[in-house]
Amino acid sequence: MTESLSLDWTKGAFQDLNDPPAIYLAVCTEDSSLVYYKISHGDVRTPNTNLVYAYLFEGVIKEARDFSPDNTTVYSQLLCIRGRTVESHPFSAKGRICLPFFMSVQLKLASAIALTLAARAAVTQEAYTWENVKIGGGGGFVPNIIFNPNAKGLAFARTDIGGVYRLNTDDSWTALLDFADDAHWSYWGADALATDPVDPDNLYIAAGLYTNFWDPNNGTILISRDRGDSFTAVQFPFKFGGNMPGRGLGERLVVDPNNNNILYFGARSGHGLWKSTDSGKTWSQVTDFPSVGTYAQDPSDTSGIGNDLMGIAWITFDKNSVGSNGSNRIFVGVANMGSDNVFVSEDAGTTWTAVDGQRNDFIPHHGVLSPSEDALYLPYANGIGPWDGTAGYVMKYFISNKTWVDVTPAQGIADNSYGYSGLAVDPQKPGTLLLAPFNEWYPDANIMRSTDGGISWTQIFSFGYPPPDYQLAIDPNYNYDVSKAPWITTFKTGDTKTVGWGIQGLAIDPFDSDHWLYGTGLTIYGGHDLTNWDANPRKNVTLASLADGVEETAVQGLTAPLSGPKLISVVGDVGGFVHTDLTKPPITFTNPIWAGTASAVDHAGANVSNIVRVSGISGSTSVSIATSADGGETWSPYAGAPSPSENIYGGKIAISANGDTLLWTQANGFSGVRVSKNGAAFTASTGLPSGSTITIASDKLNNTVFYAATGPNFFVSDNSGVSFRRVNVLGSATSTSQIAASPFTAGEIFVATDHGVWHSTDFGTTFKGLNGPTTAWSVAVGKPKTSDGPVALYTAATVSGVNSLFRTDDLGANWAKLPTAERALSSASNMVLAADPNTYSQIFVGTNGRGIFVGHA
Repeated sequence: MTESLSLDWTKGAFQDLNDPPAIYLAVCTEDSSLVYYKISHGDVRTPNTNLVYAYLFEGVIKEARDFSPDNTTVYSQLLCIRGRTVESHPFSAKGRICLPFFMSVQLKLASAIALTLAARAAVTQEAYTWENVKIGGGGGFVPNIIFNPNAKGLAFARTDIGGVYRLNTDDSWTALLDFADDAHWSYWGADALATDPVDPDNLYIAAGLYTNFWDPNNGTILISRDRGDSFTAVQFPFKFGGNMPGRGLGERLVVDPNNNNILYFGARSGHGLWKSTDSGKTWSQVTDFPSVGTYAQDPSDTSGIGNDLMGIAWITFDKNSVGSNGSNRIFVGVANMGSDNVFVSEDAGTTWTAVDGQRNDFIPHHGVLSPSEDALYLPYANGIGPWDGTAGYVMKYFISNKTWVDVTPAQGIADNSYGYSGLAVDPQKPGTLLLAPFNEWYPDANIMRSTDGGISWTQIFSFGYPPPDYQLAIDPNYNYDVSKAPWITTFKTGDTKTVGWGIQGLAIDPFDSDHWLYGTGLTIYGGHDLTNWDANPRKNVTLASLADGVEETAVQGLTAPLSGPKLISVVGDVGGFVHTDLTKPPITFTNPIWAGTASAVDHAGANVSNIVRVSGISGSTSVSIATSADGGETWSPYAGAPSPSENIYGGKIAISANGDTLLWTQANGFSGVRVSKNGAAFTASTGLPSGSTITIASDKLNNTVFYAATGPNFFVSDNSGVSFRRVNVLGSATSTSQIAASPFTAGEIFVATDHGVWHSTDFGTTFKGLNGPTTAWSVAVGKPKTSDGPVALYTAATVSGVNSLFRTDDLGANWAKLPTAERALSSASNMVLAADPNTYSQIFVGTNGRGIFVGHA
């Protein structure tokens, strides 16, 4: 009996491999991974004497491909294939193979086949403890900070990619949205926040990261009745944008102070103004509101980011206008430039008109009510932030007599180089307010204060004379304190803006005139002696980093050596850290200090004091690679790095086991893979395909071996990265995201692909697909559970249909899900992993916006 399988049938049959009952029996002369690749891709060529197989479903042979016309081929392998698992059995045969043979093999291997058919991934939930690896100071953009006006000490900070935090009595912060799992990763983008002025237990968050195709999720209003300890979710029919341009405007979500059943929400993307009358449970559009906000930061952008409409910027209730069913007067600011952008309703939202006499050449960022003055303060800028804005002014609107007054500080008029955004009034001191320039990039943001309703202003620092070196001529009227985040001191040698930038959220405690807070692109600053500003003679205020508990870094890379520091991290915006104590804030990298993102880090497996890191900054005046020979205590620019004038930066890097060779790929400025040994200039490696994204790694114990992968193809270099050769095919993978080499055994590697996790113990010569993961984004190798057992393997992957973080102690026979309901770790595809090689079950997880977590059983 001779049957040939059609190409279509083979591809169709492979789809059944995702079901546990589907397997192949195959005899072949080829490598098992190549066989797997051929079967899964329908790569059937006739005549082909190298591969003969039968397809079984639920233990029954359904089809067979046994075209074997000659009697001379010697078959050396008998394979049993299910999904990504390839089992090899002892076998030797010569000549024609036909269907009766497979029937006999099925009987002989009945027990093995039954075991294979039953081999589903066993997944359990393991009890894990999760804590942040302490960095301190935030490390990311904080668009706004909001105090509750009627509950002393209650305040919230919203971040753009790290969720929402609640203030504690000791100036620390507690994260509220760590329950967000992979299915709800967009919750970490907080587009707006409202704390109920009537019932402080009520908290509302407009959650969603992007309005473009990056985020498939529609926006959600998260509702808490216990100040953020728990939430329910109300889905909207469109997207929100917590990490979109203009995220510092607001607030676009508010509660009526005279009827807390009523909420308004201002949408982006042309979706207009929305209202709830049942405390956020249901919403309807205010269809007769006259404007949707047509300003876009960059109309030429085609990504859906810069060209998205900014929409409604903020809503402010006039608490003095008490009506029969809430506040009668409501102001709404809209992102229009060149047309009306401030609107008012005098009849509780029934009708709306543009406020007479307004300026409309720039955009109002906030509408801040000063009830005791019966006035509204509006800071304006010609950009929406957080990075743009080169001009602006400040207006004060007297509500009862409907008049406008320009209260722009004289210093700002003279500087004529920035707009305004952050503005706060002191509820206990009528006419006392703080104002932040937006963005005063040089020499620093000069926060201003008025105690007479904006008639006159003083600055947080004064300029010395003469120019042009303003930075050295600053005379600060503040005492700087970053003791809770000492790394900021080091970071400031590269970014000298002490007061900050991107200041759009600025707040004064309504119960304590000395307590103030504001968000920057780096941290939360503030203090507890603000009224020193008003003393005569004037006293310095304290400007302190008050972001303890806020961990907002976007982690780019982690590595955990066998000895020395417990962890080395590279992160977005602020570079990275050497963590010698996981509970204390570290010091950031030096020499060079890159005041921005670092993209990759690695350590030498056999000489662990050797570490390499890569800058992700374009246009740096320093070289983009630095190395350390003492475990990260000191650093030096790498001698073989391209000169800064070449502007080659970013990408991923691997260091050889002894630390003498670097392999670099995915950089901006060159394609392919480059290698450098002993400080020599980088040269191109050979043997790898061009035009492909290539994943690299070094063997942790064999100094001459490097690994590379692209698509399904796996490559090895045994001459220190000079050249590579293809040694295997990783099933039907189309992308490879990470290669992790064991720190305990040379040649043992794990590869994360979009077709699962693959394991080799012989430098990639042969691979076995692990049972369980169907897609994997990252892998890490940790200390075994027992001294003679296999390594503990961690992977961010899809297992049994769930995207999460998993660990296996038996190479895929059983899996434990590690995130908990309280700490779900958000997006699995964004997880960056490093396993502790000295402590079983301890895993480091880098997130995209909540810093680094350390977990252990």
